[in-house]
Amino acid sequence: MKNLKINKRYVDVIVLFKENGDKIPKSVIWNNNKRYNIDRILDVRPAASRKAGGQGERYLCQINGTEHILFFEDPAWFVEEKIYQ
Repeated sequence: MKNLKINKRYVDVIVLFKENGDKIPKSVIWNNNKRYNIDRILDVRPAASRKAGGQGERYLCQINGTEHILFFEDPAWFVEEKIYQ
């Protein structure tokens, strides 16, 4: 049986910065340079990544109809990547 490990996977993010300072992520660019457009932001809150470590802003996003969590830990963006060993 394989063990599951959760890593921080830093990703490039295209972000709209509002004049009031709010950040709205628009697209995530995965390490293979594939771009995934964010359909909707469902929730934003300060939170920690309990699985991968780190703390910052947690964005619950809808991408291609599926919910994904994106973290902003100043100055970088990351997702929780599942690795089976």
